[in-house]
Amino acid sequence: MGDCIFCKIVKGEIPSKKAFENEHVLAFHDINPGAPVHVLLIPKKHIPTMNDVTAEDLHLLGEIHAAAQQIAKETGIAESGYRLSNNCNKDGGQEVFHLHYHLMGGAKLGPLFAK
Repeated sequence: MGDCIFCKIVKGEIPSKKAFENEHVLAFHDINPGAPVHVLLIPKKHIPTMNDVTAEDLHLLGEIHAAAQQIAKETGIAESGYRLSNNCNKDGGQEVFHLHYHLMGGAKLGPLFAK
């Protein structure tokens, strides 16, 4: 946890361009965006992966989804569409082991799976 980049962002040790913040959730713009709108949403509590979410943490998932809806509206992508995704563990594409979601939109996004 001590070297977690997202925990450092939550603590203000690393700057970020915030898109949303409340008591439990922080959302900030990705520094290497994959779409015109690319925001990362994280719980302020360190949870390494989706597999580590407990029953006591489930309210955080709801708060993250509510924040994603708000950000989508505020950035103008709610009506045209967006993607909200979570990568879990190495084979799932997770690079930072602090639970996070990617909110992406602002352009037609490619398919999730190769045919």
